[in-house]
Amino acid sequence: MKAALRQQILNAFNFRHACKSFNLEKKISDEEFSFIMEAARLSPSSFGFEPWKFLVIQNSETREELHPLCWGAQGQLPTASHFVVILARRESSMHHASDYILDHMKNISQLPNEVIEMKSGFYKQFQEEHFSLTESPRAMFDWSCKQTYIALGNMMSVAAQIGIDSCPIEGFDREPLEEKMTELNLLKRGEFGVSCMVAFGYRENEPFPKTRHQETDVIEWIE
Repeated sequence: MKAALRQQILNAFNFRHACKSFNLEKKISDEEFSFIMEAARLSPSSFGFEPWKFLVIQNSETREELHPLCWGAQGQLPTASHFVVILARRESSMHHASDYILDHMKNISQLPNEVIEMKSGFYKQFQEEHFSLTESPRAMFDWSCKQTYIALGNMMSVAAQIGIDSCPIEGFDREPLEEKMTELNLLKRGEFGVSCMVAFGYRENEPFPKTRHQETDVIEWIE
């Protein structure tokens, strides 16, 4: 049973590829896409603070507005069944002294006061000393962005396991894109920034065979 499950998962990883355009005639069901988004929502994050938001862009006019600013999504934006812009929280909400962090510990994690005090101290030390995240707003934002990629990977992996194609996208001009999204009331720039995007749907064409380094080239055992 375990061997069959392992093979099923590896088959999904071999199935997955960066799909450049999708079959317009095939749409992902609400049930299946909810499953993909639940994998995103349940993804792990540093300290469990969930520094993300997922915008599912289904409105065709909105997609057209974003299209010129997303050079890496020229084929995906018009054809994807579902298109997600993943936002990462900025310093204003991820700083150890922010209202967001305190609210998360109190009302989301529902921690007792003594645990909140202890965790706050660890988080402050982590940000200021261990990772130097308070040195600049960009350092904090980049740290948040790194965590969104955990959710991104989980979304694509579970999609592949149910036969749904995807494509991760970093090809966009962040500054004008965020300006446009602010104009469209999709983004609060002081709170969030665009981390990455991901398109989902069903492939039009079969991909080239997958190529990767050999196991011995990328995995080293230290015993």
